[in-house]
Amino acid sequence: MSADAGDFTRDPLIRAYAALLRSYREAASLSRAKLAEALGCSPGWIEKLEICEKPPSEATSDDLDTFFKTPARTFHTIWVEIKREGKQPVGLPGFPGYVRREAKASMLNIFAAMVLHGLFQTPAYAREVLKVGRSPEEAEELLATRLARQEIFQRPGLAQISAVIDEGVLRRPTGGLAVMKEQLDHLIGLADDPRVTLQIVPISKGAYQGNMGAFTILGFEQDPEVVYVEGHTSGQFMEDPREVRGHTLAFNLIRGAALSADQSLELLHKVVESL
Repeated sequence: MSADAGDFTRDPLIRAYAALLRSYREAASLSRAKLAEALGCSPGWIEKLEICEKPPSEATSDDLDTFFKTPARTFHTIWVEIKREGKQPVGLPGFPGYVRREAKASMLNIFAAMVLHGLFQTPAYAREVLKVGRSPEEAEELLATRLARQEIFQRPGLAQISAVIDEGVLRRPTGGLAVMKEQLDHLIGLADDPRVTLQIVPISKGAYQGNMGAFTILGFEQDPEVVYVEGHTSGQFMEDPREVRGHTLAFNLIRGAALSADQSLELLHKVVESL
């Protein structure tokens, strides 16, 4: 299954549509080729609908309702709901839930180990990160979602973002020197926000607690803190108080290995000057 397929599969409405189509087709003892012939489309299109690789269209939904004589235009009704709800945010399984919680968080403690956190990325940098292993269309959709998340900086309820960044992230020429210079200048600008604290763990530090990988701790005005850890194939929330305490301790140890905010800003300027 393609990368697109995984994204659409996570939308329960599209899964329901696919299951309904498959059940009607099999009940009529039709192959995908025979149904496609009757509808005037390709067998590949029917397959993409049934495996959730493509979202249904209004025209196809109307054709299916007519062909199968469904009650109350069943396929069209589900298509309307899909259109109303919109496709689920693309990304790793578990990530849409993170986006919803991030938008409500009043405090974030972020450790960036390999790439900058999405809230800090410029469009050019984000595009370079997102295009790896994805189609141009999917990358642009993810980019729009990522940039929309940055509206958190305009929200009055945001109290504090503390980010610790491994120096290697700043030295990696993601997108080339021009992209990195723009990105680092953007970070320097963010450091002026009193709600944002940026610290860098220098390469000279060697091994430290952050070698375990990136994570984010989200705090809320009323709800308990949660931890989000993004892996290669999925994102995971940790809500158990012991897990949260463990990651809070790890974050404090990582921050202890980092330069102060002032020293980190000086290093940022030096890295920009070296480009």
